[in-house]
Amino acid sequence: MLAITAVAAAPTRRLGRLATVDFHGAPQNNPVSFRYNPDLGTIDIGGHAMGASRKFRNIAANAQVAFVVDDIASHQPWKVRCVEIRGRAEAVGGQPPPMAGFSAEIIRIHPDRILSFGLDDTPPIN
Repeated sequence: MLAITAVAAAPTRRLGRLATVDFHGAPQNNPVSFRYNPDLGTIDIGGHAMGASRKFRNIAANAQVAFVVDDIASHQPWKVRCVEIRGRAEAVGGQPPPMAGFSAEIIRIHPDRILSFGLDDTPPIN
């Protein structure tokens, strides 16, 4: 869980990318807002009219998702930080909106596998 708390829970990182698959098997990848839910150990994704979104419908067809949060820690020397979370998502309704203007539906990701790089103090490879 260090990877989640190091990048995904960081207050300066509010945008990630969620990859879902529709019922035809076609992938979809969208920028999304998120928050780490420490009580459940999940990533909760909210948005405007989330319940009407394609990504919300995709979860009903296929719960397997990938979620990425990354940033550039330094340009000189070049250093990138990244966390990829693979897991099972659920479409959840009736939740308190995570932010003003957001709907009461969220996508909740239960991590099965977490991959990361660039989160430690190891110097970047030049």
